[in-house]
Amino acid sequence: MRMGSLASLAGALFLLCATPSAAQDNAAYDIVIRNGRVLDGAGNPWVLADVAIDDGRIARIGQVTGRGAREIDASGRYVSPGFIDMQDQSGDVLLQDGSAENKLRMGVTTLIAGEAGTPVEAGELGAYFEQLERQGIAVNFGTYYAAAQARVRAMGDRAGPPSRRQMQTMRAEVEAAMRAGAFGISTALIYPPQSFQTTEDLIALSRVVAQCDGMYATHMRDEGEALLEGIAEAVRIGEEAGVRVEIYHLKAAYAPRFGELMPEAVRAIEAARARGVDVAANMYPYVAGGTGLSITVPNWVFADGEERGYQRLRDPRVRERLRREVAAGSLPGWSNLVHAAGGWDRVVLANAHSARFSPYEGQSIAAIARQIGGEPAEVAWDITLEGLPNRVTALFFLMDERDVEYGLRQPWVSIGTDAGASVRDDPDANQMTHPRAYGTFPRVIAEYARRRGVLSLEDAVRKMTSWPASRMGLNDRGVLREGLRADVTIFDYENLDDVASYQNSRGAPAGINMVIVNGQIALDENGPTAARAGHVLRHRCP
Repeated sequence: MRMGSLASLAGALFLLCATPSAAQDNAAYDIVIRNGRVLDGAGNPWVLADVAIDDGRIARIGQVTGRGAREIDASGRYVSPGFIDMQDQSGDVLLQDGSAENKLRMGVTTLIAGEAGTPVEAGELGAYFEQLERQGIAVNFGTYYAAAQARVRAMGDRAGPPSRRQMQTMRAEVEAAMRAGAFGISTALIYPPQSFQTTEDLIALSRVVAQCDGMYATHMRDEGEALLEGIAEAVRIGEEAGVRVEIYHLKAAYAPRFGELMPEAVRAIEAARARGVDVAANMYPYVAGGTGLSITVPNWVFADGEERGYQRLRDPRVRERLRREVAAGSLPGWSNLVHAAGGWDRVVLANAHSARFSPYEGQSIAAIARQIGGEPAEVAWDITLEGLPNRVTALFFLMDERDVEYGLRQPWVSIGTDAGASVRDDPDANQMTHPRAYGTFPRVIAEYARRRGVLSLEDAVRKMTSWPASRMGLNDRGVLREGLRADVTIFDYENLDDVASYQNSRGAPAGINMVIVNGQIALDENGPTAARAGHVLRHRCP
């Protein structure tokens, strides 16, 4: 047979096979997104395609001839999996307000919370999850359980080693949390009483987590001068307990070694991965961290509990010692963030929670001290005490852009806000906060992909979708594939902008056009909708 005849026969066979398939696509879908540049989330280049969604799942990707009850024209825009926030702080907020508006406006569809633990005890975790489901949440939500929660349950918030019986209680609490659906245990080892936990204690608790194939997630003991020691401890816990390790907000927070320490940290993590330790990290794309101003008080002050610690902080004799210690640098068991940042002029008051000091919000502690005629450390502690029982917060400008870029380039780094969901009618809504709560995910794309070229668009999206989904075992999310959960974000790449800044910390981002959670539109051109289609994500213990 001639070649021309063979080609004609092949073409006819193709049409016979293809045409019925197209003809059969006459279904009615819930949503059809048309003509979008579809990014699958796995790092592949975009393809021009339609996406059909039905019954909460992706029904079809390609040419969709069936109609949707809602038709969306995504011409010129990108269609990607919904973004996953790997360090959310919304565990208690969602009980008050499930709308998570600031997260949706960033394109986020899934939150992984729990650095500070859960708002309930381990034995109440199942009921907590059920309450979230009853009330309704606009995004998907999963959480860790804090190792410190188990410790406080067993022995209170004081320093000291647990007894054998207390350790048994702690292990039982962790097991209960894992059985209820926690993704693992978390630590925040710069804050008391978390800082009083030893490596050996954490290995023992992590062995319980390993039995459920969970994760050890850690705000390390030091992210500054002793960063490498902090990584070494996290890796040791992973190796000896046989548990996966997630490092929260990876940073090189030490001004004297900007540009040097982050590459060393990356090499240490790479070395651990090379020998089989399942360790990875997340980051937020900013040079400032945000935390309580009380972190400027050495941890030994709180060795007998928080209440006694604040009593000590009022004692002039104690303060005299503290001033010397802050000026000297970090101490064993305490990371000196003032020293790491490079001085009090790089510590900015964010939320004072007091009529006396609120007028100074947005100014550095050094500047405030000059205005009121005090010593910066004394002023910081006065502000802390004045704001009680609330937590006075500050921005610590601890990082350098070179190190942020270097960290973001690592393939095992995902993205997290280290921030909670917003609350409607929040009395603090006009006060300063960290812009990461409103701009993190758009900033990764707009600033580090489009403007700077640090990341490709495809890799930026991968870091926010398929990689964290894979990391957390969310095998039905994180990529656009037929049959998977329909968490989708549509954005305008050229006009995407994070907007939020240190001066305008609650600015809403631009360019996020639509967000779909489990097949329901949670954000459209008019803003957040009334949909509460989010799922509580429970880790399954084998």
